[in-house]
Amino acid sequence: MSDPTDPRLEIGSVLRARFDGRGWRLADDEVACEEPLAIELHGEPLAVLMRTPGHDEELALGLLLTEGVVSSAADLASLHRESVARGDAAEENVLRAILRPGLVPDLGRLRRNLYASSSCGVCGKTTLEGTLQAAPPLTDAARFPAAYFAPLAERMGSAQRAFARSGGLHAAALFAPQGELLVAREDVGRHNAVDKVIGWALRAGRLPLAGHVLLVSGRVSFEIVQKALASRIPVVAAVSAPSSLAIALAGRARMALVAFLRGGSFNVYGERRRVEGAE
Repeated sequence: MSDPTDPRLEIGSVLRARFDGRGWRLADDEVACEEPLAIELHGEPLAVLMRTPGHDEELALGLLLTEGVVSSAADLASLHRESVARGDAAEENVLRAILRPGLVPDLGRLRRNLYASSSCGVCGKTTLEGTLQAAPPLTDAARFPAAYFAPLAERMGSAQRAFARSGGLHAAALFAPQGELLVAREDVGRHNAVDKVIGWALRAGRLPLAGHVLLVSGRVSFEIVQKALASRIPVVAAVSAPSSLAIALAGRARMALVAFLRGGSFNVYGERRRVEGAE
């Protein structure tokens, strides 16, 4: 769900050559934008993310929440954007965060976690126990009927405007207990899209997200479950497969994973009781 008030671009135009089996044809093509965003905390470098420009403040907020730096928007004294270059063409590609007085970040731990991150790994959380110490298992009683999940992918797809034009972006979406689509975000990085959604919820004062469902457009990795747990989301759904470590964390955290969500069919892993009939 692109925000029309966000001036950052999600789509770029390039010239491409296409071979159709008989000959070549040149034409303009639309592609997903990917640019670096540096995040600084108290004037110190924290991370450089390769992301799709747009909703950058939400991305930073989501990252700070899921890494345990903040627990609410009130923990931030300021979050502002700056440019590292001069001139009219300078890109505003640095976000600087300052915590409220009394909060002292452990920059060494944060850097170690973020340095170890990868799209396929555990992103610095080397054990399930460490993750559950930072965000304990859920205690809410949220449950959902099986029919809740069938329309979710189509609802998220209708909000994927940049994907419809480029075919090159992941998406994450947050759904209310009654199935209403609250927000959808797109990015070249699956985890960035999730952080943008969580950052939106944090800024909107909606945390914790008990009774909500997070839907992602790809597979479910350990880190996506960890981010949902930090936000207290009881169910993560996906159109693709979960990893073994994602299932293990979901089970320990009392979360359900709804995977291979295609049409009216899906699998349920982890805390299956959260989906009626799957116990």
